[in-house]
Amino acid sequence: MKQFLLAIDQGTTSSRAIVYSRDGSRAGLAQQEYTQHFPHDGWVEHEPEDIWQTTLSSCREALQKAGISAEQLASIGITNQRETTVIWDRRTGEAIHRAIVWQDRRTASWCQKMQKRLENEGRPELINSRTGLVLDSYFSASKICWLLDNIPGARAAANAGHLAFGTVDSYLLWKLTGGKRHATDASNASRTLLFNIHTQQWDAELLELFAIPAKLLPEVLDSAAYFGDTEADILGVPVRIGGIAGDQQAAAFGQACFEAGMTKSTYGTGCFMLMNTGDTVVKSTHNLLTTVAWRLNGKTTYALEGSIFMAGATMQWLRDKMHFFGDSAASEAMTTFSQHGESVMFVPAFTGLGAPWWDSGARGAIYGLTRDTGIEDIVTAALLSVCYQTRDLLDAMALDGFSPTRIRVDGGMAANNFVMQRLADLLACPVDRPQITETTALGVACLAGLECGLYASTDEISQLWLLDRSFTPSQPEQWRQQQYRRWQDAVHRTLS
Repeated sequence: MKQFLLAIDQGTTSSRAIVYSRDGSRAGLAQQEYTQHFPHDGWVEHEPEDIWQTTLSSCREALQKAGISAEQLASIGITNQRETTVIWDRRTGEAIHRAIVWQDRRTASWCQKMQKRLENEGRPELINSRTGLVLDSYFSASKICWLLDNIPGARAAANAGHLAFGTVDSYLLWKLTGGKRHATDASNASRTLLFNIHTQQWDAELLELFAIPAKLLPEVLDSAAYFGDTEADILGVPVRIGGIAGDQQAAAFGQACFEAGMTKSTYGTGCFMLMNTGDTVVKSTHNLLTTVAWRLNGKTTYALEGSIFMAGATMQWLRDKMHFFGDSAASEAMTTFSQHGESVMFVPAFTGLGAPWWDSGARGAIYGLTRDTGIEDIVTAALLSVCYQTRDLLDAMALDGFSPTRIRVDGGMAANNFVMQRLADLLACPVDRPQITETTALGVACLAGLECGLYASTDEISQLWLLDRSFTPSQPEQWRQQQYRRWQDAVHRTLS
Protein backbone atom coordinates (compact mmCIF):
# COMPACT_ATOMS: atom_id res chain seq x y z
CA MET A 1 0.00 0.00 0.00
CA LYS A 2 1.23 3.51 -0.81
CA GLN A 3 2.10 5.15 2.52
CA PHE A 4 3.40 8.62 1.59
CA LEU A 5 1.71 11.96 0.93
CA LEU A 6 3.14 15.01 -0.82
CA ALA A 7 2.04 18.44 0.40
CA ILE A 8 2.57 21.46 -1.82
CA ASP A 9 2.65 24.55 0.39
CA GLN A 10 2.77 27.54 -1.93
CA GLY A 11 3.28 30.61 0.24
CA THR A 12 3.68 34.34 -0.20
CA THR A 13 7.48 34.38 -0.11
CA SER A 14 8.41 30.79 -0.93
CA SER A 15 7.22 27.49 -2.35
CA ARG A 16 7.62 24.37 -0.23
CA ALA A 17 7.03 20.70 -0.76
CA ILE A 18 6.96 18.20 2.11
CA VAL A 19 6.73 14.43 1.95
CA TYR A 20 4.89 12.93 4.93
CA SER A 21 4.67 9.38 6.15
CA ARG A 22 1.29 8.08 7.22
CA ASP A 23 2.08 8.79 10.89
CA GLY A 24 2.55 12.49 10.12
CA SER A 25 6.33 12.42 10.35
CA ARG A 26 8.28 14.39 7.79
CA ALA A 27 10.26 12.32 5.30
CA GLY A 28 11.58 15.07 3.04
CA LEU A 29 11.36 18.84 2.63
CA ALA A 30 12.42 21.33 -0.02
CA GLN A 31 11.82 25.07 -0.12
CA GLN A 32 12.66 27.90 -2.49
CA GLU A 33 12.12 31.61 -2.07
CA TYR A 34 11.18 33.67 -5.11
CA THR A 35 11.16 37.33 -6.11
CA GLN A 36 8.65 39.81 -4.72
CA HIS A 37 7.72 42.66 -7.07
CA PHE A 38 6.64 46.08 -5.77
CA PRO A 39 6.01 48.20 -8.90
CA HIS A 40 4.24 51.04 -7.03
CA ASP A 41 3.37 52.04 -3.48
CA GLY A 42 1.00 49.43 -2.06
CA TRP A 43 1.34 47.11 -5.08
CA VAL A 44 2.62 43.56 -4.57
CA GLU A 45 3.03 41.09 -7.43
CA HIS A 46 4.44 37.64 -8.16
CA GLU A 47 5.54 36.16 -11.45
CA PRO A 48 3.25 33.10 -11.97
CA GLU A 49 6.03 31.23 -13.76
CA ASP A 50 8.24 31.73 -10.67
CA ILE A 51 5.48 30.21 -8.53
CA TRP A 52 5.22 27.23 -10.87
CA GLN A 53 8.93 26.58 -11.32
CA THR A 54 9.78 26.85 -7.61
CA THR A 55 6.84 24.55 -6.82
CA LEU A 56 7.89 22.00 -9.42
CA SER A 57 11.54 21.91 -8.39
CA SER A 58 10.60 21.76 -4.68
CA CYS A 59 8.37 18.73 -5.32
CA ARG A 60 11.12 16.88 -7.14
CA GLU A 61 13.73 17.77 -4.52
CA ALA A 62 11.47 16.75 -1.61
CA LEU A 63 10.94 13.32 -3.16
CA GLN A 64 14.68 12.96 -3.66
CA LYS A 65 15.40 13.93 -0.04
CA ALA A 66 12.75 11.50 1.18
CA GLY A 67 14.44 8.77 -0.84
CA ILE A 68 11.23 7.69 -2.52
CA SER A 69 9.76 7.76 -6.01
CA ALA A 70 6.44 9.25 -7.01
CA GLU A 71 5.09 5.71 -7.38
CA GLN A 72 5.05 5.49 -3.56
CA LEU A 73 2.80 8.54 -3.18
CA ALA A 74 -0.81 7.86 -2.24
CA SER A 75 -1.88 11.41 -3.05
CA ILE A 76 -0.93 15.09 -3.32
CA GLY A 77 -2.45 18.01 -1.43
CA ILE A 78 -2.15 21.67 -2.41
CA THR A 79 -2.35 24.57 0.03
CA ASN A 80 -1.75 28.13 -0.99
CA GLN A 81 -1.53 31.83 -0.25
CA ARG A 82 -5.18 32.81 -0.42
CA GLU A 83 -6.83 35.62 -2.43
CA THR A 84 -3.75 36.07 -4.67
CA THR A 85 -5.16 36.34 -8.18
CA VAL A 86 -3.93 34.80 -11.42
CA ILE A 87 -5.63 34.99 -14.81
CA TRP A 88 -4.24 32.91 -17.64
CA ASP A 89 -5.09 32.05 -21.24
CA ARG A 90 -6.72 28.63 -21.54
CA ARG A 91 -5.25 28.21 -25.04
CA THR A 92 -1.61 28.79 -24.09
CA GLY A 93 -1.51 28.38 -20.31
CA GLU A 94 0.31 31.73 -20.10
CA ALA A 95 -0.69 34.28 -17.46
CA ILE A 96 -1.89 37.60 -18.88
CA HIS A 97 -0.12 39.55 -16.10
CA ARG A 98 1.80 38.96 -12.90
CA ALA A 99 -0.24 37.55 -10.02
CA ILE A 100 -1.74 40.27 -7.84
CA VAL A 101 -0.91 39.30 -4.25
CA TRP A 102 -3.36 39.31 -1.35
CA GLN A 103 -1.34 42.13 0.27
CA ASP A 104 -1.79 44.38 -2.77
CA ARG A 105 -3.77 47.60 -2.16
CA ARG A 106 -4.11 49.04 -5.68
CA THR A 107 -7.88 48.57 -5.71
CA ALA A 108 -8.54 50.15 -2.29
CA SER A 109 -10.19 53.31 -3.66
CA TRP A 110 -12.16 51.21 -6.18
CA CYS A 111 -13.56 49.15 -3.29
CA GLN A 112 -14.50 52.30 -1.38
CA LYS A 113 -16.41 53.63 -4.39
CA MET A 114 -18.18 50.29 -4.84
CA GLN A 115 -19.22 50.29 -1.18
CA LYS A 116 -20.58 53.83 -1.56
CA ARG A 117 -22.56 52.67 -4.57
CA LEU A 118 -24.09 49.79 -2.60
CA GLU A 119 -25.00 52.17 0.23
CA ASN A 120 -26.67 54.57 -2.20
CA GLU A 121 -28.61 51.64 -3.66
CA GLY A 122 -29.83 50.66 -0.19
CA ARG A 123 -27.99 47.34 -0.04
CA PRO A 124 -24.81 48.02 1.99
CA GLU A 125 -24.77 44.51 3.49
CA LEU A 126 -25.10 42.63 0.18
CA ILE A 127 -21.50 41.39 0.00
CA ASN A 128 -21.09 40.61 3.69
CA SER A 129 -24.42 38.78 3.90
CA ARG A 130 -23.55 36.52 0.96
CA THR A 131 -19.80 35.99 1.46
CA GLY A 132 -19.09 36.68 5.14
CA LEU A 133 -16.36 39.10 4.03
CA VAL A 134 -15.93 42.86 3.84
CA LEU A 135 -15.50 44.75 0.57
CA ASP A 136 -11.72 45.17 0.63
CA SER A 137 -8.88 45.00 -1.89
CA TYR A 138 -7.49 42.08 0.16
CA PHE A 139 -9.88 39.71 -1.61
CA SER A 140 -9.83 38.48 -5.19
CA ALA A 141 -12.83 40.14 -6.87
CA SER A 142 -11.43 43.65 -7.25
CA LYS A 143 -8.11 42.20 -8.42
CA ILE A 144 -9.95 40.29 -11.16
CA CYS A 145 -11.71 43.50 -12.20
CA TRP A 146 -8.42 45.39 -12.33
CA LEU A 147 -6.87 42.76 -14.60
CA LEU A 148 -9.87 42.63 -16.91
CA ASP A 149 -10.00 46.43 -17.17
CA ASN A 150 -6.27 47.17 -17.42
CA ILE A 151 -4.79 44.40 -19.57
CA PRO A 152 -5.53 45.10 -23.26
CA GLY A 153 -8.04 42.64 -24.69
CA ALA A 154 -8.54 40.83 -21.38
CA ARG A 155 -12.24 41.54 -20.91
CA ALA A 156 -13.12 40.54 -24.47
CA ALA A 157 -11.09 37.34 -24.12
CA ALA A 158 -12.79 36.58 -20.77
CA ASN A 159 -16.24 37.11 -22.25
CA ALA A 160 -15.30 34.76 -25.10
CA GLY A 161 -14.30 32.05 -22.59
CA HIS A 162 -10.60 32.11 -23.46
CA LEU A 163 -9.35 33.07 -19.99
CA ALA A 164 -9.31 31.29 -16.64
CA PHE A 165 -9.14 32.85 -13.17
CA GLY A 166 -7.75 31.09 -10.18
CA THR A 167 -6.27 31.56 -6.78
CA VAL A 168 -2.82 29.96 -6.70
CA ASP A 169 -4.19 26.48 -5.98
CA SER A 170 -6.22 26.57 -9.21
CA TYR A 171 -3.25 27.80 -11.21
CA LEU A 172 -1.02 25.01 -9.85
CA LEU A 173 -3.74 22.40 -10.42
CA TRP A 174 -4.01 23.54 -14.04
CA LYS A 175 -0.24 23.26 -14.50
CA LEU A 176 0.05 19.91 -12.70
CA THR A 177 -2.74 18.34 -14.77
CA GLY A 178 -1.54 19.76 -18.06
CA GLY A 179 -4.57 22.05 -18.36
CA LYS A 180 -7.09 19.25 -17.85
CA ARG A 181 -8.58 20.55 -14.59
CA HIS A 182 -9.76 24.04 -13.68
CA ALA A 183 -11.03 23.70 -10.12
CA THR A 184 -10.67 24.93 -6.57
CA ASP A 185 -12.08 24.00 -3.17
CA ALA A 186 -14.75 25.71 -1.09
CA SER A 187 -12.26 27.27 1.36
CA ASN A 188 -10.41 29.13 -1.41
CA ALA A 189 -13.63 30.03 -3.24
CA SER A 190 -14.91 31.63 -0.04
CA ARG A 191 -12.05 34.19 -0.19
CA THR A 192 -12.95 35.71 -3.56
CA LEU A 193 -15.97 37.91 -2.65
CA LEU A 194 -17.87 35.97 -5.34
CA PHE A 195 -18.87 32.79 -3.49
CA ASN A 196 -22.11 32.47 -1.54
CA ILE A 197 -21.11 30.63 1.63
CA HIS A 198 -24.76 29.71 2.36
CA THR A 199 -25.60 28.11 -1.00
CA GLN A 200 -22.00 27.00 -1.66
CA GLN A 201 -22.21 28.35 -5.22
CA TRP A 202 -20.76 31.22 -7.20
CA ASP A 203 -23.24 34.04 -6.63
CA ALA A 204 -24.86 35.32 -9.85
CA GLU A 205 -25.78 38.70 -8.36
CA LEU A 206 -22.23 39.33 -7.16
CA LEU A 207 -20.82 38.31 -10.53
CA GLU A 208 -23.14 40.84 -12.14
CA LEU A 209 -22.16 43.51 -9.61
CA PHE A 210 -18.45 43.07 -10.37
CA ALA A 211 -19.04 42.42 -14.11
CA ILE A 212 -17.14 39.13 -13.97
CA PRO A 213 -18.17 36.42 -16.46
CA ALA A 214 -19.00 33.07 -14.81
CA LYS A 215 -17.03 31.18 -17.48
CA LEU A 216 -13.86 32.69 -16.01
CA LEU A 217 -14.31 30.82 -12.71
CA PRO A 218 -13.16 27.35 -11.61
CA GLU A 219 -15.37 24.46 -10.52
CA VAL A 220 -15.74 24.35 -6.72
CA LEU A 221 -15.20 20.96 -5.05
CA ASP A 222 -14.94 19.68 -1.47
CA SER A 223 -11.60 20.25 0.26
CA ALA A 224 -10.98 16.50 0.14
CA ALA A 225 -11.96 15.49 -3.40
CA TYR A 226 -10.53 13.95 -6.53
CA PHE A 227 -9.01 16.90 -8.39
CA GLY A 228 -7.35 14.86 -11.12
CA ASP A 229 -3.92 13.34 -11.73
CA THR A 230 -0.60 14.98 -12.45
CA GLU A 231 0.85 14.63 -15.93
CA ALA A 232 3.28 11.70 -16.02
CA ASP A 233 6.28 13.87 -16.93
CA ILE A 234 5.84 16.10 -13.85
CA LEU A 235 7.04 13.56 -11.25
CA GLY A 236 7.67 10.48 -13.39
CA VAL A 237 4.25 8.85 -13.04
CA PRO A 238 0.70 10.22 -12.72
CA VAL A 239 -0.14 10.97 -9.08
CA ARG A 240 -3.60 11.55 -7.63
CA ILE A 241 -4.41 15.05 -6.31
CA GLY A 242 -6.88 14.61 -3.44
CA GLY A 243 -6.83 17.72 -1.29
CA ILE A 244 -6.90 21.51 -1.69
CA ALA A 245 -7.36 24.15 0.99
CA GLY A 246 -6.37 27.75 1.61
CA ASP A 247 -3.33 27.99 3.84
CA GLN A 248 -5.15 29.15 6.98
CA GLN A 249 -7.88 26.56 6.69
CA ALA A 250 -5.27 23.87 6.04
CA ALA A 251 -3.42 24.99 9.18
CA ALA A 252 -6.61 24.66 11.25
CA PHE A 253 -7.10 21.17 9.81
CA GLY A 254 -3.48 20.27 10.61
CA GLN A 255 -4.01 21.59 14.14
CA ALA A 256 -6.95 19.17 14.45
CA CYS A 257 -9.37 22.02 15.24
CA PHE A 258 -12.30 19.79 14.38
CA GLU A 259 -14.66 20.82 17.19
CA ALA A 260 -16.57 24.09 17.41
CA GLY A 261 -14.70 26.57 19.61
CA MET A 262 -11.24 25.23 18.86
CA THR A 263 -8.92 28.03 17.74
CA LYS A 264 -5.57 28.28 16.00
CA SER A 265 -3.32 31.21 15.17
CA THR A 266 -0.76 30.94 12.37
CA TYR A 267 2.34 33.12 12.20
CA GLY A 268 3.68 33.13 8.68
CA THR A 269 3.95 36.10 6.32
CA GLY A 270 0.83 37.43 8.03
CA CYS A 271 -1.02 36.28 11.14
CA PHE A 272 -4.39 34.58 10.93
CA MET A 273 -6.60 33.41 13.78
CA LEU A 274 -9.39 30.95 12.97
CA MET A 275 -12.06 29.66 15.32
CA ASN A 276 -14.12 26.66 14.25
CA THR A 277 -17.83 27.51 14.51
CA GLY A 278 -19.11 24.15 13.24
CA ASP A 279 -22.10 24.28 10.92
CA THR A 280 -23.09 27.73 12.23
CA VAL A 281 -22.46 30.82 10.11
CA VAL A 282 -21.46 33.42 12.71
CA LYS A 283 -21.87 37.04 11.63
CA SER A 284 -19.28 39.21 13.33
CA THR A 285 -20.29 42.65 14.52
CA HIS A 286 -16.66 43.60 15.24
CA ASN A 287 -15.01 43.41 11.83
CA LEU A 288 -13.99 39.77 11.80
CA LEU A 289 -14.66 37.55 8.79
CA THR A 290 -16.95 34.58 8.38
CA THR A 291 -15.37 32.00 6.14
CA VAL A 292 -15.49 28.37 5.06
CA ALA A 293 -13.08 26.29 7.12
CA TRP A 294 -13.47 23.23 4.87
CA ARG A 295 -16.10 21.16 3.15
CA LEU A 296 -16.07 17.36 3.52
CA ASN A 297 -18.57 15.00 1.89
CA GLY A 298 -20.69 18.00 0.98
CA LYS A 299 -20.90 19.24 4.58
CA THR A 300 -19.51 22.71 5.27
CA THR A 301 -17.64 23.65 8.44
CA TYR A 302 -17.44 27.40 9.04
CA ALA A 303 -14.98 29.59 10.92
CA LEU A 304 -14.63 33.05 12.36
CA GLU A 305 -11.37 34.63 11.22
CA GLY A 306 -9.17 37.59 12.01
CA SER A 307 -6.57 38.52 9.40
CA ILE A 308 -3.35 40.44 10.02
CA PHE A 309 -1.28 41.37 7.00
CA MET A 310 2.23 41.61 8.48
CA ALA A 311 3.90 39.14 10.86
CA GLY A 312 6.87 37.25 9.41
CA ALA A 313 6.87 39.78 6.56
CA THR A 314 7.82 42.46 9.11
CA MET A 315 10.87 40.47 10.11
CA GLN A 316 11.70 39.92 6.44
CA TRP A 317 11.64 43.69 5.97
CA LEU A 318 13.99 44.21 8.94
CA ARG A 319 16.30 41.54 7.49
CA ASP A 320 16.28 42.40 3.78
CA LYS A 321 15.64 46.15 3.73
CA MET A 322 17.05 47.40 7.02
CA HIS A 323 19.77 44.71 7.36
CA PHE A 324 19.27 44.56 11.13
CA PHE A 325 20.16 40.85 11.13
CA GLY A 326 21.17 38.17 8.65
CA ASP A 327 18.86 35.37 9.73
CA SER A 328 15.33 35.79 11.08
CA ALA A 329 16.10 33.16 13.73
CA ALA A 330 18.60 35.63 15.23
CA SER A 331 15.79 37.99 16.19
CA GLU A 332 14.94 36.00 19.32
CA ALA A 333 18.46 36.38 20.69
CA MET A 334 18.32 40.13 20.07
CA THR A 335 15.43 40.49 22.53
CA THR A 336 17.84 39.52 25.33
CA PHE A 337 19.84 42.68 24.72
CA SER A 338 16.85 45.00 24.35
CA GLN A 339 16.48 47.59 27.12
CA HIS A 340 13.53 49.52 25.73
CA GLY A 341 11.78 47.10 23.35
CA GLU A 342 8.55 47.13 25.35
CA SER A 343 8.55 50.95 25.36
CA VAL A 344 8.81 51.20 21.58
CA MET A 345 5.62 50.57 19.57
CA PHE A 346 6.04 49.24 16.03
CA VAL A 347 2.82 49.39 13.95
CA PRO A 348 3.54 47.31 10.80
CA ALA A 349 0.93 48.89 8.53
CA PHE A 350 3.11 48.50 5.43
CA THR A 351 0.09 47.67 3.28
CA GLY A 352 -2.62 48.99 5.58
CA LEU A 353 -4.18 47.36 8.62
CA GLY A 354 -6.36 44.25 8.53
CA ALA A 355 -8.82 43.08 11.16
CA PRO A 356 -10.34 44.58 13.17
CA TRP A 357 -9.32 48.00 11.76
CA TRP A 358 -9.63 47.43 7.99
CA ASP A 359 -7.78 50.63 7.12
CA SER A 360 -6.13 50.37 3.71
CA GLY A 361 -4.72 53.89 3.97
CA ALA A 362 -2.69 53.34 7.14
CA ARG A 363 1.09 53.03 6.78
CA GLY A 364 3.76 51.66 9.07
CA ALA A 365 5.11 53.71 11.98
CA ILE A 366 7.42 53.37 14.98
CA TYR A 367 6.66 55.30 18.17
CA GLY A 368 8.57 55.94 21.37
CA LEU A 369 12.06 56.36 19.91
CA THR A 370 14.71 58.03 22.12
CA ARG A 371 18.46 58.55 21.86
CA ASP A 372 18.87 55.28 23.78
CA THR A 373 16.84 53.24 21.28
CA GLY A 374 18.89 50.63 19.45
CA ILE A 375 18.41 48.00 16.78
CA GLU A 376 17.58 45.37 19.41
CA ASP A 377 14.73 47.53 20.72
CA ILE A 378 13.20 47.99 17.27
CA VAL A 379 13.47 44.26 16.53
CA THR A 380 11.85 43.44 19.88
CA ALA A 381 9.05 45.93 19.22
CA ALA A 382 8.48 44.37 15.80
CA LEU A 383 8.15 40.91 17.36
CA LEU A 384 5.79 42.23 20.00
CA SER A 385 3.60 43.86 17.32
CA VAL A 386 2.53 40.34 16.33
CA CYS A 387 1.34 39.70 19.89
CA TYR A 388 -0.54 43.00 20.14
CA GLN A 389 -2.28 42.41 16.81
CA THR A 390 -3.32 38.93 17.94
CA ARG A 391 -4.78 40.53 21.10
CA ASP A 392 -6.81 42.81 18.79
CA LEU A 393 -8.30 39.72 17.16
CA LEU A 394 -8.98 37.91 20.42
CA ASP A 395 -10.75 40.95 21.87
CA ALA A 396 -12.90 41.23 18.72
CA MET A 397 -13.86 37.56 19.06
CA ALA A 398 -14.76 38.14 22.71
CA LEU A 399 -17.00 41.07 21.74
CA ASP A 400 -18.70 38.75 19.25
CA GLY A 401 -19.39 36.36 22.13
CA PHE A 402 -16.52 33.89 21.70
CA SER A 403 -13.60 33.66 24.12
CA PRO A 404 -11.11 30.87 23.36
CA THR A 405 -9.64 29.34 26.49
CA ARG A 406 -6.56 28.01 24.66
CA ILE A 407 -4.85 28.90 21.39
CA ARG A 408 -2.96 26.45 19.18
CA VAL A 409 -0.12 28.16 17.31
CA ASP A 410 1.90 27.28 14.23
CA GLY A 411 4.00 28.81 11.46
CA GLY A 412 7.60 29.97 11.40
CA MET A 413 7.32 32.48 14.25
CA ALA A 414 5.83 29.84 16.55
CA ALA A 415 9.40 28.60 17.06
CA ASN A 416 10.28 31.91 18.74
CA ASN A 417 9.93 31.27 22.47
CA PHE A 418 10.03 34.98 23.33
CA VAL A 419 7.10 35.75 21.03
CA MET A 420 5.06 32.79 22.25
CA GLN A 421 5.58 33.68 25.93
CA ARG A 422 4.65 37.33 25.35
CA LEU A 423 1.65 36.14 23.35
CA ALA A 424 0.40 34.14 26.34
CA ASP A 425 1.10 37.13 28.61
CA LEU A 426 -0.91 39.53 26.46
CA LEU A 427 -3.79 37.15 25.70
CA ALA A 428 -4.07 35.94 29.30
CA CYS A 429 -4.60 32.39 28.09
CA PRO A 430 -2.37 29.36 27.44
CA VAL A 431 -0.67 29.07 24.05
CA ASP A 432 -0.03 25.50 22.85
CA ARG A 433 2.70 24.78 20.33
CA PRO A 434 2.55 21.35 18.65
CA GLN A 435 5.51 19.15 17.88
CA ILE A 436 4.80 19.67 14.18
CA THR A 437 4.57 23.41 13.51
CA GLU A 438 4.29 23.01 9.72
CA THR A 439 0.59 22.42 10.20
CA THR A 440 -0.42 24.11 6.95
CA ALA A 441 1.36 21.47 4.88
CA LEU A 442 0.37 18.69 7.27
CA GLY A 443 -3.28 19.74 7.12
CA VAL A 444 -3.56 19.54 3.35
CA ALA A 445 -1.61 16.27 3.35
CA CYS A 446 -4.24 14.92 5.76
CA LEU A 447 -7.05 16.14 3.50
CA ALA A 448 -5.46 14.29 0.59
CA GLY A 449 -4.96 11.22 2.80
CA LEU A 450 -8.59 11.35 3.88
CA GLU A 451 -9.77 11.45 0.27
CA CYS A 452 -7.69 8.47 -0.86
CA GLY A 453 -8.51 6.34 2.21
CA LEU A 454 -5.12 6.51 3.89
CA TYR A 455 -6.98 7.95 6.91
CA ALA A 456 -10.39 6.66 7.89
CA SER A 457 -11.67 9.77 9.70
CA THR A 458 -10.78 13.09 11.31
CA ASP A 459 -10.65 11.23 14.64
CA GLU A 460 -7.68 9.30 13.31
CA ILE A 461 -6.04 12.54 12.14
CA SER A 462 -6.53 14.07 15.62
CA GLN A 463 -4.14 11.45 16.99
CA LEU A 464 -1.32 12.99 14.95
CA TRP A 465 -1.45 16.22 17.00
CA LEU A 466 1.13 16.15 19.81
CA LEU A 467 2.01 18.96 22.21
CA ASP A 468 5.56 20.34 22.18
CA ARG A 469 5.20 23.11 24.77
CA SER A 470 2.47 25.08 26.48
CA PHE A 471 3.17 28.74 27.31
CA THR A 472 1.19 30.06 30.26
CA PRO A 473 0.67 33.73 31.25
CA SER A 474 3.40 35.01 33.59
CA GLN A 475 2.84 38.79 33.65
CA PRO A 476 0.46 40.61 36.02
CA GLU A 477 -2.80 42.09 34.76
CA GLN A 478 -1.50 45.63 35.31
CA TRP A 479 1.39 45.04 32.89
CA ARG A 480 -0.95 43.45 30.35
CA GLN A 481 -3.41 46.33 30.35
CA GLN A 482 -0.72 49.01 30.36
CA GLN A 483 1.09 47.52 27.35
CA TYR A 484 -2.11 47.01 25.40
CA ARG A 485 -3.28 50.59 26.06
CA ARG A 486 0.03 51.84 24.68
CA TRP A 487 -0.43 49.67 21.59
CA GLN A 488 -3.95 50.94 20.98
CA ASP A 489 -2.72 54.52 21.31
CA ALA A 490 -0.05 53.83 18.68
CA VAL A 491 -2.58 52.27 16.29
CA HIS A 492 -4.97 55.20 16.62
CA ARG A 493 -2.12 57.56 15.77
CA THR A 494 -1.44 55.49 12.65
CA LEU A 495 -4.97 55.16 11.27
CA SER A 496 -5.61 57.15 8.12
